[in-house]
Amino acid sequence: MKQVFEVGIVGGMDSLALVSGSVVEMQSPQSTMAARSDAELREAIRQAEATMRAAMAAQLKAIAEAERRGLHAEHSARRTEVWLQEMLNIAPGEAKSRVLVARMATERTTPQGAPVPAELPATAEAIASGAITLQHARVIVDGVRRLAPISSIDQLAQAEAMLAGYAVKFAPHHLVRLAERTRYYFDQDGAFRQEETQRKIRELNYGTAADGMTVINARLDRETGAKFRAVIEPLAAPRPSEDGEHDPRTAGQRNADALEAVLDIAIASDRVPRSGGQRPHITVAIDFEDLKRGLASAETGGLPGTLTATNQPITAENVRRLACDAEILPIVLGGEDVPLSIGRTERTAPTHLRAALLHRDGTCAFPSCDRPPGTPDAHHIESWIDGGSTDLENLVMLCGHHHRAVHSRNWQITMVNGRPTFTEPSTVDAVRTPRPGGRPTGIEQNNILRRTIPRPRPPEATEACT
Repeated sequence: MKQVFEVGIVGGMDSLALVSGSVVEMQSPQSTMAARSDAELREAIRQAEATMRAAMAAQLKAIAEAERRGLHAEHSARRTEVWLQEMLNIAPGEAKSRVLVARMATERTTPQGAPVPAELPATAEAIASGAITLQHARVIVDGVRRLAPISSIDQLAQAEAMLAGYAVKFAPHHLVRLAERTRYYFDQDGAFRQEETQRKIRELNYGTAADGMTVINARLDRETGAKFRAVIEPLAAPRPSEDGEHDPRTAGQRNADALEAVLDIAIASDRVPRSGGQRPHITVAIDFEDLKRGLASAETGGLPGTLTATNQPITAENVRRLACDAEILPIVLGGEDVPLSIGRTERTAPTHLRAALLHRDGTCAFPSCDRPPGTPDAHHIESWIDGGSTDLENLVMLCGHHHRAVHSRNWQITMVNGRPTFTEPSTVDAVRTPRPGGRPTGIEQNNILRRTIPRPRPPEATEACT
């Protein structure tokens, strides 16, 4: 079967026929799937994904044409999304999302039949070629709509093309962060005002339910949220029992137990727990020149910093305010966001080295790891026993599951341009295709913005630290 990623959807019904044929071809009893080799199963999954992307691209074109014709009115529906919701039995938000993507990211025609380019041409092309998913398209559409009131036409076009290009490389949840960071880049004053507004609407409410349980509901600003995560997440990590059984608690139960532990500590002592050799803390990463510039003068602006725990941007102004009364951890960063110098002293990674590893890799550098933040392991790429050193280029952060997998399955880890790259053993992947690991960090995303989009106008100056 021909790879659908290589087939455009512009061909209309011919492409729809291709999708239908692909679906028929892949419909087979489970016993047939069970008889396939590992390589055949991987290919079947890839082909199924290609078919779903082609089908969605075709549906979006059909939705755009149905909206142009006003087809919903023939069915007594007020809007196209209401008609789709009823006809397809999908959620209202899903129907609205598909209509919005179809409206902005598909080529349309006038009543006379003349073609009208898509409002988001790069996104439309990526959808049609099968390069991105509907989830990616939603992120781009939402990001562009948020940027529209604060951007010029040229900036908006550059941002859309950049987001569509990086959607091929970034998972949707990472693309959300890049879109958010782009908004910070275009409107630094507005982003700062938003952070201040979030601070004003912060709240934590609690009460007692009829069954006697305490019910808590909170909305925390970014700084407070980062503090909360720094304390709760290490304590809420799954903990196996003494006999090695998996932790039976749900994530919600572990969070509740973690909160109880924090309260016990607060009641019994004035000390707080340590994680990885450090007290719970907020780590904010920012380009040193931006930080130094703001501390030395009343200048504002610059690219945002990053709350390392959540990979969320935070305005340079608020980073500088934090730095006025904070300990600054000297992690030297290269142009591509690679920590260059932390120190190497012993087998166990010291506190500063773990900080650099967490900044570069996140909780786990393994490709597409979805484990929640916890207390990861610093793994030696070349083992300590074999002479490997405890330095940044020979260490990688791994969660417990992937640390065991690397050892038991003989994954090969190499450093490429300062980032860990993982290669499966030949028994799993005969081609041994390298898979980039880690995460797109805040400063790396800032570098994308620097290379792609001209710097916005400088903001007005505000008072610096005294």
